[in-house]
Amino acid sequence: MITRLKDIGWLILGAAITMGGQTVSGTNALPPTPPPYTAGFYPLDQVHRGQHGIAYTVFSGTRPEPMEVEILGLLHNALGPGQDMILARLMGAKPEYTGVVAGMSGSPVYIDGKLLGALSYRIGLFSKEPIAGITPIAQMLEVAHGGPGLLAASKGTAADELPPVSDSVQTDAIRPMDTPLVFSGFDQQALAFWKEHAPAALGTTAVAGIGGSSGDEKQPDPIVPGSAVSALLMRGDLEIAATCTVTYVDPKQLLACGHPITQYGPVSLPMTKAQVVATLPSPYNAFKIINTTETVGSFTEDRESAIFGRFGEQARMIPITVTIHGEATPHTLHMEVVDQPQITPSVIMVAVFQGLMQRNNFTAETSYRVQSTVDISGYPQVRFTGLAAPGDLPANLTAALMVGEHFSRIYDNAARQAPIHSVNVEVEAIPRRLTAQLESAQSAATMVHAGQTIMINAAIRPWHGEIKNIRIPVTLPAVLPEGNVRLLVSDGSTLDRLTQSPSRFLNSQPLDVAATIEQLNSEHENDHLYVTLLDPSPQAVVDGRTLTILPVSMANVLEPMRQNQKLTLNGESAVPLASVPIESVLNGQQVLTLKVE
Repeated sequence: MITRLKDIGWLILGAAITMGGQTVSGTNALPPTPPPYTAGFYPLDQVHRGQHGIAYTVFSGTRPEPMEVEILGLLHNALGPGQDMILARLMGAKPEYTGVVAGMSGSPVYIDGKLLGALSYRIGLFSKEPIAGITPIAQMLEVAHGGPGLLAASKGTAADELPPVSDSVQTDAIRPMDTPLVFSGFDQQALAFWKEHAPAALGTTAVAGIGGSSGDEKQPDPIVPGSAVSALLMRGDLEIAATCTVTYVDPKQLLACGHPITQYGPVSLPMTKAQVVATLPSPYNAFKIINTTETVGSFTEDRESAIFGRFGEQARMIPITVTIHGEATPHTLHMEVVDQPQITPSVIMVAVFQGLMQRNNFTAETSYRVQSTVDISGYPQVRFTGLAAPGDLPANLTAALMVGEHFSRIYDNAARQAPIHSVNVEVEAIPRRLTAQLESAQSAATMVHAGQTIMINAAIRPWHGEIKNIRIPVTLPAVLPEGNVRLLVSDGSTLDRLTQSPSRFLNSQPLDVAATIEQLNSEHENDHLYVTLLDPSPQAVVDGRTLTILPVSMANVLEPMRQNQKLTLNGESAVPLASVPIESVLNGQQVLTLKVE
């Protein structure tokens, strides 16, 4: 390790501690010494009750402050087989006032100047004393298997001599210190949307508006043990950041938190410095209010015992642009979101949801026409067009779910190899509720001939409006068998269920990337009325493509493909004949029976 104390430039602070505008003095106030760098690691087998140490964390600003720690004992296998935890009491005016603080996890603890581990677990919810659990440094070093410099620094302890990482066994009494997931630029409705749709395994506490971003502003103070550090899920006009404390740092890498943020294993999250604006005391959930500042690298591992970051490394991010029209001045949001399979679709959905409700023009009756595109290296562009209108759900929520569902189908595809370059969402805000119901449909003629053009009359009832009669000219195929044929007059989703593979709706074996794109780009718009011939000939859906009116001989040849779910074979073909725009989200279907002479 390289000593960087000469670069830190610590201010000489008084022994008195200022709290809430008042000066609080105490015999246990510690001198303002900086965290040590080079004294090594304290052996776990020498830990015993009654020892005293020093922990470092940031209560305000960017520079860590010391607080005394009293060791209460060692809890063997407290977090799982081979995963011990050290129990300690925090001492001093500030920790006794604030209690165990969300964002404090990772605060390094030293005994005799040697690094013991990280404050990382809290005991109970309404504890009258600031009692915390410490993750031993040896367990944190396991996360750095790919970092030989860290393992060498553990005084010769070989990687294969360390106990294996295992899943933690949590109890109600022992749980990780909360990691605040700060949503900057979001309101409470967006926060509620996130809590409903975010992955259940995400180990963070979502907080709206308590913190912010300084836009990659330079922060002169270096990252040292005890500094606040943030992992970003989104940055730009909107930001989502999880913040904890640095335990160990050297010129190339660092360890933080002492517990997982997501526990996704390999990750790629921007790593930034952070400034603590204030520490908010609370007997239930004290937390740090922070601003993120300059990006310094990337977190590459998120494991049971720590998160691991590398300085200078670029995180993989997906640019997303949300442009809202239909107002006096178009409004555009520019963001970058993480490229992480378990979480990216949720991050994109909450960004679209917030973008559609933060304007003064938003009302409960507003509808949105959405056009989104996804650019993927080596594949055709993914396109989606749809209309979102108020109904059982608000229109902005429906629009966000529409974008998220289509993005997820391509992003979650297990066969996806190529990177996603960008996501663009164009939204037109329409200040009225655009929904309609198909009331009835009939044909002007019931006796028809092949190739004949007939008129279909459809009755459409708009929301709180008078019934409108729609006339649709339909030309029948030039070849039709004699007897009865059926015409389906319907909305787009009904037609999709007839022309697409059941895997689209039943979550069966996914298609490959090219087939998924083909299927997405062939979906029918939800603001059109469609007329479809239901032909009694077989229909096959192969790799996202629909083959209609197949000869029986070809259907027999394709039959074996059904065994590996690459093909869906139906006894009836859906042949599109005509469509007309309705300019409203349409629901309903009618089946007409005609006789061919």
